[in-house]
Formats: sequence, C-alpha cells, structure tokens
Amino acid sequence: MPTARDVRADLLIDRVAEELKKLEEIKPPEWASLVKTGSHKQRPPQQEDWWYIRAASVLRTVYLHGPVGVERLRTKYGGRKDRGVRPEHFRKASGHIIRLILQQLEEAGLVEKVPGRGRKITRKGVALLDRKAAEILKGQGLVPGRVVAP
Repeated sequence: MPTARDVRADLLIDRVAEELKKLEEIKPPEWASLVKTGSHKQRPPQQEDWWYIRAASVLRTVYLHGPVGVERLRTKYGGRKDRGVRPEHFRKASGHIIRLILQQLEEAGLVEKVPGRGRKITRKGVALLDRKAAEILKGQGLVPGRVVAP
C-alpha cells in the first residue's frame, strides 16, 4: 500500500488541495485575499486557492511530523525578511492562518488535538493522503517497492 511518503510533495499537495475544496468545513475567511502569510512577505499570495494549498501542506506536515503544534508550523512556513540594505533575518509565518487551518482540519475530522503536544493526523486524514498517493502512483504506472526497467 503506497503512503504519502512515496510520492513527490508538490503532486500530493495539489491533489489533496482539490479534495479539500470539496469539504464544506475547509473555507477561506473573507480576509484571506487581502492578508500576507507572514511578516517576511511583501505581498499577499497571488493564487486564488492558496488557502486550500496551505491546508493540504499543513495536513501533509502533520502526517509526516505529528504531533506538531502551531509554533513549529510557524517556523516551517516562515522565511527571510528583506530589510533593505541591512542583513536579512528569519521571521515566523502568521500563527492566525495556521491556527485557523488546523481548526478547520479538526472540524473536518482529519486531525485531532493531543494535549500539550499539538495535533496529530486521524485515520480519516491518513486514508485521504494515502488514497491520493496511490492515485498518483497509479497514474504514473508505478507500484512502490518494484523496480521499473528503463
């Protein structure tokens, strides 16, 4: 059985984002088109569906590294702040965005809280990611564990 570890992250995140669009619990707030994703960014995201892409990425991160809290995710999605002629410094991402996404994933039943440790993925979340990984591998004609001759 293929898992989310067996496929490229970008392919999996795109497929899972499309699946998350179908869930009514995962919806971007009204202000999502106006807000930056962190103090290190100069502009808001240009993609219309960036909220779903970030939610899929957070879900994959919780799958791979969970239980994980908001602070660790803020560090993961942070980046360098351009300070003009002064040296760049690392800044964490917006905690509010990550917290809302985690709350929405929790309402959808894909993640659950672990007291004092953060959030971990549920069986429903694992099933979603593994199913999408299997679809990607099947579409490429690959089966994990088998060597394909050139």
